[in-house]
Amino acid sequence: MVASWFVAFPDRETRQKCAARSRERAVDVVCHPSGRPWLMGSWPPERMVLASQGGRMLAVVGTSSTTPADLTARLKRVRTVADVESALHGVHGSFHVAASVDGHMYVRGSAFGARRLYRAAVEGVTVCADRARTLAHLADADLDPVRVAARLAAPCLPHPLADAGMWTGVESVEPGHALRVAPDGRTSTIAWWRPPSAHLPMSEAAGLLREALRAAVALRVRPGRLLAADLSGGMDSTSLCFLAAEAGAHLVTSTQHWNRPGNQDHHYARFAADHLPHVEPLVFASADLPACFTGLDERREPLEEPSGLLRDRARHCHTADALRARGAALRLSGHGGDHAIVPPDAYLHALWRRSPLTALRVTNGFKARGRWSLPAAARTLLGTGSYSAWLTGAAARLREGAGTNQGPAPWGPRPALPPWASDQAVDLVATALRHAAEHTEPLDADAGRHAWLLQMREAGRGAALLHEASTTHGLPTDSPFCDDAVLTACLTARPHEAGHPWAYKPLLAAAMIGLVPEHILQRTTKDHCGPDWYLGLRTHRRHLSDIADASHLAAAGLADRELLRRALISPDLNIGGAPELENTLGAEVWLRDLAAHPDPAHLVPRHHPHEGVPR
Repeated sequence: MVASWFVAFPDRETRQKCAARSRERAVDVVCHPSGRPWLMGSWPPERMVLASQGGRMLAVVGTSSTTPADLTARLKRVRTVADVESALHGVHGSFHVAASVDGHMYVRGSAFGARRLYRAAVEGVTVCADRARTLAHLADADLDPVRVAARLAAPCLPHPLADAGMWTGVESVEPGHALRVAPDGRTSTIAWWRPPSAHLPMSEAAGLLREALRAAVALRVRPGRLLAADLSGGMDSTSLCFLAAEAGAHLVTSTQHWNRPGNQDHHYARFAADHLPHVEPLVFASADLPACFTGLDERREPLEEPSGLLRDRARHCHTADALRARGAALRLSGHGGDHAIVPPDAYLHALWRRSPLTALRVTNGFKARGRWSLPAAARTLLGTGSYSAWLTGAAARLREGAGTNQGPAPWGPRPALPPWASDQAVDLVATALRHAAEHTEPLDADAGRHAWLLQMREAGRGAALLHEASTTHGLPTDSPFCDDAVLTACLTARPHEAGHPWAYKPLLAAAMIGLVPEHILQRTTKDHCGPDWYLGLRTHRRHLSDIADASHLAAAGLADRELLRRALISPDLNIGGAPELENTLGAEVWLRDLAAHPDPAHLVPRHHPHEGVPR
């Protein structure tokens, strides 16, 4: 399946080399009202909604609730690009927005990164696209070693490093922000989305979440079309299945039976399937699936950025083949549920200032459950510090592990580089963190709120990569939890009610009362695939050794070849090091795929693009 893509050009007379190169590769072309090229690329007809009136045009690209008639009515409210977002109020889904209004261009992605946007100066003109690799190809940009080195950090990168593209000169437009280009070429970015206040009691926030998630799932249901869905047994994917059934979907579900003693996922998945109408449940035993990390030696079209998704890539493809063979054209994933529903415990910092007695009770619960050491937890809670100071401190501690029993992280998880990262890699990432400390504001002045927003952006970025990888294989995977309306609804909840230590995902459980069987909503456990992870590394030990011996990271001076080799062939010595290994393997495999496929497959020259404007 050919991946969709687009490039947006401002309404200006330019040297046409870049536009001509894009036109050669485009299947679809939409022009500004002036007749100059605006949107070039390739997209399924049902994923592009266009409206035009006089010197104004509006495009919604992706999965959305709008229609041509609806968008045309909304366009009547647009006099300048400043009116675009108010005109689109109430449109839900996961999509990009582009507008051309009297020579002014406005383009944005989604609020949390499930739909990304990048910009670059090409031939002296600001051009934007939904894929960084598209712009890198058009601008002949080189990989940025700083950004490659940063991808070795675990468990994740802080803002703003997390959203950076991988190429020099190709910059990301921050999620929740839009790019504006005036007729004279002046560019600016503005925030089009702001988080709601977290003030609603559980019952009201759960009601908003229920309706947002219901609408997100219903948007993916088509009458008469079989819908695939993951049914892990966890609360996230199970909720999506019941919402899809409520919307009238006929389901074929995928459940993996992990090879772990005492695993309960399959029990809950079977219970859910027994209570779902019109469902064909498929259960895949671990022994019947490819081992984790299978296929690392196969060169594939690289994703937009390195990803740990490759651990289960072969398994995902195997189950996708089975689902597609049953007639499914789309797959729903519960990805993002953990990030959306459960706020990080960093909210305790602000709670101590607002309500000390409540904070004391909740902190004691977390301390008992997480075995926090009292001195470390007290130091963390009482000394939040500024975001700038936190980034500076993180730069100085890159060689330290993330640590345990430390209490709530004030601004999110502190990044740490693995032992095999070279001194050069440490210097590059530390410099980037110190630069960010001097020039970056947090996502929110409240440390806990910042951490939750960062967590949600991590989910959005993962959803984008999951959709990209699955579309290439032939069965696109959507993550309704990562729709803007769903994530925004979660943010309205009071964090100490949505994420306290005495219940498992209380916000989602409250939202799904009456829709999902109570037996599932009362679940308090969460299984993992630890034994399969270690088995996969042991199974592929020889190939992992070969990867280390010919490491692209080591060749670039970013990793110590021998230390990396020891880590890859001795997985039992890396207890707790899963994110470090997966991030490193993700970066290594991505560099190899990029070397094998230097030209993006979606930019293979096409012929006879479909041009025009909406009728």
